[in-house]
This record gives sequence, C-alpha cells and structure tokens, in this order.
Amino acid sequence: MNQLLSPEPQAAGITTTASADESALPGALPEALRTELTAFRRDLHMHPELGHQEFRTTAAVKARLESAGLQPRVLDTGTGLVCDIGGPVGAGDALALRADIDALPIPDTKSVPYRSTVADRAHACGHDVHTTVVLGAGLLLAELAEQGLLPRPVRLLFQPAEEVLPGGATDAIDCGVLDGVGRIIAVHCDPRVDAGRIGLRQGPITAACDRLEVALSGAGGHTARPHLTTDMVTAAAQLAVDVPALLSRRVDPRSGLSLTWGRISSGHACNVIPQRAELSGTLRCLDLPGWRDAPDLVHAAVDEVATLYGAKPEVNYVRGVPPVVNEPGPTQLLHDAMVARRGPYAVENTEQSLGGEDFSWYLEHVPGAMARLGVRTPGERSRHDLHQGDFDADENAIAVGVELFTAAALLDAGRW
Repeated sequence: MNQLLSPEPQAAGITTTASADESALPGALPEALRTELTAFRRDLHMHPELGHQEFRTTAAVKARLESAGLQPRVLDTGTGLVCDIGGPVGAGDALALRADIDALPIPDTKSVPYRSTVADRAHACGHDVHTTVVLGAGLLLAELAEQGLLPRPVRLLFQPAEEVLPGGATDAIDCGVLDGVGRIIAVHCDPRVDAGRIGLRQGPITAACDRLEVALSGAGGHTARPHLTTDMVTAAAQLAVDVPALLSRRVDPRSGLSLTWGRISSGHACNVIPQRAELSGTLRCLDLPGWRDAPDLVHAAVDEVATLYGAKPEVNYVRGVPPVVNEPGPTQLLHDAMVARRGPYAVENTEQSLGGEDFSWYLEHVPGAMARLGVRTPGERSRHDLHQGDFDADENAIAVGVELFTAAALLDAGRW
C-alpha cells in the first residue's frame, strides 16, 4: 500500500511539493485501531439504513466516540451527529471533517461475510467507508489533542440522508453544524482509483443533480381507434426522446446539461390505450448558470412536446444539489496532507463527475474541498461501480482516509 505509484498530472492550481517525512507528522494509524475500524465498517455494511432512518448507525458512532471520552451531539433531526475535538470551536477557526451515513434502497448482491442483512438495502455508495474514516480520524485526533499536538479545533460531522434530494446537508446546516467552522473537507469513494491514492481537482468536481417527474394525461380508448384518443404511449415515448434533444439545443453545450430518464410507466393491456403515463429521471449539469436556468427550460420543452401529441402535462421539478466546487486553499490542503502521508505519487488528477453530492450545500457557506478516495484493489481489472448491488471497497482505503484527514488537521493550522 505504501509503494510509489506512477505520477499523474496535477490539477490546475495545485502546487506539487516535495514528499514529507511521514515520521515527522504524528497521527499514523496503529494496527489495532486499523483492525477495529475494519470491523466497524463491516458492521455498518451489514446493517444499512436509509436517509433519516440511520438510528443504529448514529448510536454506533456515538457510543464509540463517547468511549474515547468525547461528547458527540445527535442532530435535532434525530439522526446524524457532530463532535468537537481540541476544545470549543471559536469564530470560524475549526476544520470540519464530513461523512455521510445513509445507504441505498437496492439489494446487496455480493457474496461476502459482511453482506447486508437487510433486504433491499445496501451501502452501495461507500458511505460506510466515509463514516468509518471520519470516526477513525476523530479517535486519532482526540489522542493528539490530549498530547497537546492538535493546533486547532476539529469538528466531526456525520450527516444523514445524503441520498435524499435535496440532501440531508441542508437539514444539518439548519441544525448549526457550520457554526464556528471555517473550512470543511470530505472524501468520496471512487472505484476508478486504486486504494492508496486519492483523486483531486480544483474547481467543480461533481455536477448539479435535480429530479424530474412528468405525468401525462388524456383520453384513452381502444387500440383499434387511436385517432379518437390521446395516444398516450406514443406521447410518452416521444417526450422521452424529444425533451432531452430540445434541451441540448437550448443550453450552452459547455454546461454539460444532461437529462436521463430512469422510469417510464403507462398502460396495463396490449389492446387498451391508457389515459395516463408517467416518466421520471434526473437532470445533471456541470455549471451553476445552466443549473439555474434548467427548470424553466424543462417546463417549456415538456409543454411543447406534450401539446404536439394532445397530452396534458404535469411537471414536478425537484431541486437537488448544485455542483461541488473545490476551493483552492482546502484543495491544496488535501493535496499536501496526502503527500505528507503517502508521497507525491499518491495524488492523481481527477475528472469532474456527473454524479451529484449534497456536500455542495456546505460550500455555499464556507470554503471546502472533496477528494476522491481510491477503493479499487490495485491490479484488479473489474470495477464494481457505485450504486450497484455488487459494489465493495478495498478496506485498505480506510487507513488512507484516516491518515489523510489527520494530516489535514495538523497541517491546517499553518494555512489560515
């Protein structure tokens, strides 16, 4: 895991520095804690909980932090928690480490001893890894604080409901989790990056993501007489094809706006033209201007296509999350922390993803950055993608994430 890795181009604005001597920076992960964290992650993986239902997960994290002499506070929403380390958080001087704790409503299809024990529930996005990483970092930082080696306060943030639009981050912010916080950092599992490495970029690293639901209604009838009906299946099919095409000609292509349908439903019999059809999908966008214009453009495009086929549309456009835009300072902090732990070859440039992340809401209030945490076993050819039932993570990534965050907390004091 500590072998030198082939160099990658540096993200724009990130300065390459010489590798630091790891022994000069405290906070390396002891083997006993590493073993404990692996077991903790597997326990979470076996007991996944959906957004706003993460009561067991919250209790498990709380109990472990309390056993270390810390005083975590459960959020007013009932799940999720915050915990301050190194004294009271002052006026914007704390670094926040954020993890999301919820799972997805899909079955776990892996054949492993720690497979999910809950039907149609799985940690298929790596939130169990994120949670374990922040927990482990907190335990190490608490020890450093007792030794007088933590220069500034750190806030651990275990956030619920990341997978529920517009994201549990908005509720957490309303609960005051950013009070006294000056910067915030996070990681997200990436099955395209080898364990032992992180991916970084300055600027947008994820996309905006909204949810779109369209219902069409009209006169049904016999399939022998489509001219006397609103041919609902045809209308829905044309809307599914034409609305994305129209949007591609009404939005600056550099915005990367993409509407993709995930569900179409209409009818019950082969010889009956139904009176209703439903479509739902997601709209993703790479930049803020395109995201802000998207709702009006979508409503107009749906109305045009539906009218052409005589269908009456009802549009439910659900605002999701804006793009995560990594700020220069926190991005450089993550870079330098990884270099200090694993050397310059452990950081690679990463592309902007069309995936959405509610970490973006925190960045509306304080500067921050997110890194891609490599979870692919080095040399493995197959890739178990996110949001798939067979997703899994190389558990060596837990140690990487813990040491990244502890190094970031120690290096943070000299930046601000």
